[in-house]
Amino acid sequence: MNVVKAPRSLRLEAAVYSLGQTVENNSGKKVSAVAGLIAVASFSGAEAQQSNLPPVTVDAPVARPRPAASKPSPDQVRARSALRRAARRTQPAQVAAVPFPNAGGLAADRDPYADPAAPYKADRVQASGKFPEPLLNTPKTITVLTREVLQDKNITSLREIGRSTAGVTLGSGEGGNAFGDRFFIRGFDARNDVFIDGIRDPAVSIRENFFTEQIEILRGPASSYAGRGTAGGAINIVTKQAADGNFYNAENTLGTDRTKRVTLDVNQVISPTFSIRTGGMFQDANVAGRNYVTDDRWGGFISTKWTPTNDIKITTNYVHTDLSGLPDFGVPYYKQGNGPVTEFGIPRQNWYGFVNRDFQTARQDFGTLTGEYKVTDSITLTSRTRAEHSLLAYIGTLPNSPQTVLPNPGDWRFTASPQSRNQWVDILANQEEATFKFNTGSVKHTAVAGLEVSNERIGIDRYTGLSSEAFGPGAPGSGALANQSIYAPSYTFLPFPTLPSLIGNPTRYNVDSKALYVMDTANWQDTIILNGGVRYDGYDLRSSNNTASAKVNSDFINYNVGAVFKPLPIGSLYAAYATSTNPFGSELDGTATDYGGVPPNATTILGPERNKAAEIGTKWELFDRHLLVTGALFHTEKDNARETVNRNGVNTLESGAAYQVEGIDLEVSGKITDRWSVFGGLVLMRSKVLQSGNPANIGLQMANIAHESFSMLSKYQFDGGWELGGQAVYRSKIYGGTFGANTGTELPSYWRFDAFVEKKIDKNWTMKLYAQNLTNKLYYDTLYRSATPFVAVAPGRAFYLVTSAKF
Repeated sequence: MNVVKAPRSLRLEAAVYSLGQTVENNSGKKVSAVAGLIAVASFSGAEAQQSNLPPVTVDAPVARPRPAASKPSPDQVRARSALRRAARRTQPAQVAAVPFPNAGGLAADRDPYADPAAPYKADRVQASGKFPEPLLNTPKTITVLTREVLQDKNITSLREIGRSTAGVTLGSGEGGNAFGDRFFIRGFDARNDVFIDGIRDPAVSIRENFFTEQIEILRGPASSYAGRGTAGGAINIVTKQAADGNFYNAENTLGTDRTKRVTLDVNQVISPTFSIRTGGMFQDANVAGRNYVTDDRWGGFISTKWTPTNDIKITTNYVHTDLSGLPDFGVPYYKQGNGPVTEFGIPRQNWYGFVNRDFQTARQDFGTLTGEYKVTDSITLTSRTRAEHSLLAYIGTLPNSPQTVLPNPGDWRFTASPQSRNQWVDILANQEEATFKFNTGSVKHTAVAGLEVSNERIGIDRYTGLSSEAFGPGAPGSGALANQSIYAPSYTFLPFPTLPSLIGNPTRYNVDSKALYVMDTANWQDTIILNGGVRYDGYDLRSSNNTASAKVNSDFINYNVGAVFKPLPIGSLYAAYATSTNPFGSELDGTATDYGGVPPNATTILGPERNKAAEIGTKWELFDRHLLVTGALFHTEKDNARETVNRNGVNTLESGAAYQVEGIDLEVSGKITDRWSVFGGLVLMRSKVLQSGNPANIGLQMANIAHESFSMLSKYQFDGGWELGGQAVYRSKIYGGTFGANTGTELPSYWRFDAFVEKKIDKNWTMKLYAQNLTNKLYYDTLYRSATPFVAVAPGRAFYLVTSAKF
């Protein structure tokens, strides 16, 4: 009997259809396809043997000439690329196991910078062009707070970074500067060295955290990376960006002190080439341990990513934040006892403001457009443009001029003095960068050449009409209220029928900056890595008001060099040297020369301060490379520093002082076992005034910094989805005063402890109970530098229940 056989091509197609799969470009399924062919052939043969139908003759297929290949059109290329990306997204991702439930839950929501198996450990930083190597191979101490660390520290504002990170200290606003986010890193002021996605965010504000992916703290001079300033380091806030997978996250927080907080974070893939991410935040809260103080916030962000081809990526990002409430400028300082009055019987919750006058508003709006074009596998061009507008406005009450000579604290008196500001900042900045990858023999290079231009405009005004007729006859027009009780202030609810208004004569700063830089990282067989860069900056500042103006023009060049030796793949030894420059007037929130600003009536323009630093260190990835341990010795000097010197009874601002800070920096991040994660550090510093126009200052330690600081976050995962964690923070005492001298005032040292317990209910839901300042320790954030100082009281004990949903 004749056996009917289909042509080979038809039999192959039938077999593939019967298995519901394709064999094109899929060698892994050849065995299944062959098995299907055998089954089809056997089934066809059996059917043919049982059939009584007459035989059918099938002609062999006639070979036809294949059409000439034609070059696909650009539209066809884009369509094919989109289909390939879509196919890749539909395939299951090979993702390392994530042991902790809030490490990103879904693969689409993974932290792009962290080790997926150890989310406390960052593998790299955002600026991959300037820092192309992993952190292990980077000759610089960089502290990275990943998303998981931010969550487990319960950090909702940038200010908490200064409270809980070793080597970082909070600073006060002072009379000529803004009260906001002011940080000291390795002993030097960094209040205008805060960046968002690598672009400077000057003039001091108050920053929320809900739109943040991670926070990077670069320690030591960084002018060749970041431009002016950065004597002790810089802080870079990395924002959340649109991702390649869908996820829907929500978090709800209920806590003591009437705390209510909700955040949303949603990512949606609209098409194979376009995705969008958006989120929002709302908070209504008081502050633990402080009367009347409120901390209300709301905001939103939106980010998009468009990849029309494999070589082009365009991203956008827009963020709005709005923070408001009653501000808290702390409590008076008891000089006779060398401590805050709350250390001597004054209630810690005492607030010395006016409910009907005082307020605080901090708003930020910034948008970023980034384009990336991969010219070849070796050349990438990046363009980033930022526009920003921010407002910082407040009227607060300083507890000034305490009269504490009487023995009974109930009889102590002070003056409630107003402090006000209305500061707006407009920024337009552009960065153009080209990254080149090439080899010279066995050495692999990543070179970067960049251009930056920016215009920063700042306006600083103050308020008038701060007094009330309720003050009584003879009340000063300044709004100060003298002879008030420190123990029991009674003026809190005095009426203010007339609202304050702006004076209308603001100090205006206009800064035009330009910069050129070149950097190269050379890697020889992952054994010896050399890094170097040089940067030119031009800084042109003009300050003005309604009647006067002043100018500062400064050009400077800085550089960095570094060398890494890797005796083993898991370890590195390195040495580095870097410089930086602080041009006169670069503290753009200052309204006086002794506070770092340039008032319009300034008659003295001084040269820039020069900083240089050397660092040697080692880094090791232990425990299957999931724990990064670093250690460094550093030495930093500031020359031509500015200080106020008394010359014949007249205080004069001069250059010529010199300061030195040296120390040891030890850090750890990652996991020790599959269940145990740690993140923290120990920083020990020694500072000294090397030169000063005031001979009595030489040899003194510097003010405003904690010379010994420690922090450690640790958590352990138990069976059943339970986690237990906690944090310990230590700060040594802090001297008050200026850089070159202290006024005999100091803040006491302290230990603070936090704790949390977390339960993963299922794959989508998690609950966490967080305890902040578990022992209700009375400690202080900052110390005002004047002869009659006051101090800011840190928050007391608080409990928060956080419910998270991830889909």
